[in-house]
Amino acid sequence: MDSGGGGVYTRAMSEGTQRRLAAIVAADVVGYSRLMGADEARTLAALRSHRGELIDGKIAEHGGRIVKTMGDGLLLEFPSVVDATQCVIDVQQAMGRRNEAVEEDKRIVFRIGVHLGDLVVEGDDIFGDGINIAARLEAICEAGGVAISGTAHENIAGRIEVGFVDAGDQQLKNISRPVRVWQWTPTTSPVPTTGEALALPDKPAIAVLPFDNMSGAAENDYLGDGLTEEIITALADWRLFPVIARNSTFIYKGTPVDVKTVGQELGARYVVEGSFRVAGHRIRVIAQLIDASSGHHVWTDRYDRELDDIFDLQEEVARAIAGAIEPELMQFEHQRIERNSIEDLSAWEQYLAGLNCLYNSTREDLEKGTAIFEAMRQRYPDYSMSHTGWSLIGGWRIQSGYLAAETGRLEAQLEASQRGVELDRNNSVAYLALMNVLWRLGRYEEAINAGNQSISLNPSSAMGRWMMGVTLDYTGHHHEAIEQLLIAEKLSPRDPVIWLFRLYLALAHFQIREHDKAIKFAQQVLRERPRQQGAKLVQAAACAYSGRLETAKEALSNYMAQAGSFNYERVRQVFGFSDPAKVEYFMEGLRQAGLREE
Repeated sequence: MDSGGGGVYTRAMSEGTQRRLAAIVAADVVGYSRLMGADEARTLAALRSHRGELIDGKIAEHGGRIVKTMGDGLLLEFPSVVDATQCVIDVQQAMGRRNEAVEEDKRIVFRIGVHLGDLVVEGDDIFGDGINIAARLEAICEAGGVAISGTAHENIAGRIEVGFVDAGDQQLKNISRPVRVWQWTPTTSPVPTTGEALALPDKPAIAVLPFDNMSGAAENDYLGDGLTEEIITALADWRLFPVIARNSTFIYKGTPVDVKTVGQELGARYVVEGSFRVAGHRIRVIAQLIDASSGHHVWTDRYDRELDDIFDLQEEVARAIAGAIEPELMQFEHQRIERNSIEDLSAWEQYLAGLNCLYNSTREDLEKGTAIFEAMRQRYPDYSMSHTGWSLIGGWRIQSGYLAAETGRLEAQLEASQRGVELDRNNSVAYLALMNVLWRLGRYEEAINAGNQSISLNPSSAMGRWMMGVTLDYTGHHHEAIEQLLIAEKLSPRDPVIWLFRLYLALAHFQIREHDKAIKFAQQVLRERPRQQGAKLVQAAACAYSGRLETAKEALSNYMAQAGSFNYERVRQVFGFSDPAKVEYFMEGLRQAGLREE
């Protein structure tokens, strides 16, 4: 029997046991332990109120049933995946309205996962892998949102008036095969209907239009379609920006478009468009990022490749485009929000403002960024980026030598980064913050595991590759560090903080005794950032070991004129090597350059 749209079939297995295809819903309260710890009576009363006045009625209205309750969660079954998805969207939208008058740290917020799969039914209970998949989807869902499997998405396409963002294939915990995941949040842009303009979400949504075939050969259209889909998937990996789903953008294929109109119809602040041309065994791809509100070209680039393996080619070019767009878009957003006071910015915009302070890296900027994130943690306690940003900027203040790496301070950063992961288990930046503090605590294997988790969630992030490279360098994996740092530079060759990639390339090459390469990268940093202290130290030590003593002494003198003092402990803290021998090797180079230790 056809199961399209979630239709049910049953087949007797044994007396009292059946199999049937059904929609499974797993729902869970975000931060339930914290809520219960703060006020158990109020939390239980609020849950009873939400269920009695909203949730149970919506379940019945859409033909579902409650299989079991688990204190902070629900397991539901629906005969139709369309009804299941519409039900949970209705619930999440209504919960958003009900929470408006509630203080943020007291709100009941759900994560919900939906899957269409085969169930084993015994009496009123259900079993099977489909339940596990729904539960894992709920675990990676954004707070207040809905995550559904690719199987569910195929069956609701065109039947629900909201848009889902393609989050790509995900390796879910204890699920052997990757699962395609689609995400909806209250800010996700709905599917366009009659051309009516949509309000822009708090986060700047991005629409990727089908790439134009300039070759004139219709049989090459599939190349552009595949490239467009790969770019959508690569951009969706960030999860920092909503990405308009393929079904919404492909309606513009083959028709002349006005970017401003597209932005209005899709609720997108930015539009990616481009073209490709095939000539013999080569393909040229041109892509550009446009601010849909003004028509301003934020970024454009060209990619020339061989057509040897089209699938690898599509993935390679898509990742390159996604990696290049990220810093350009972030920088453009920084410039846009700088004109506003912090109080007037959304939570997302405040996060960007704090992140910009981290990138600027002066003592004053880092203090300002810390204040921004401390205020966000008070105002937006259930927002993953509030805690993630606070942990990241604290680690960078230690890295810059402005704070001591005290145990209590590191434990506070660890707690904040863990909170960021707990609130959004699919937040790649939260895993970077976790990695950054774990290696400082000497938990090196856990740190590298957190870094691998971040990269698996967002392989296109130059920031993720850079921070992974730093961690690998500090933990003695210098060759692997160089590999990650070079990927970061390749992903984002015009990144405004590319000097950071090169600083740690210099450091990694220094530690494997490739002093000439260390000097080369240190000099690149100093051409862009003449006052960068770490690069001066690497240059001084590397020049000393390579016999260029005059240059070494000059570099060290320039550093001392700026910093005033230096000692072993500062090298250990700033460069953070886990092996004392690495610190001593660095210090010996500085001694040869003329350092007199205090």
